[in-house]
Amino acid sequence: MKQQPRLPGPLKLAAVAALVVLLNGCVLTKVVTVPMRIGGAIISVVPVIGNEVDDAIDTAADVVDAIPI
Repeated sequence: MKQQPRLPGPLKLAAVAALVVLLNGCVLTKVVTVPMRIGGAIISVVPVIGNEVDDAIDTAADVVDAIPI
């Protein structure tokens, strides 16, 4: 069975550093809230209740953005 090649030390360190930067709190909450906001914008075109639903989704997204991760 052929052994998988391993990442060299500096490359492994760079990969871990990139993951830490990408998964910090700000980026992590944006991954959650951007789809929420897009969904709210799409729903806002529905007559009568669209804007109220969009406002509720935006409020919920603001709460998620405020979570101190």
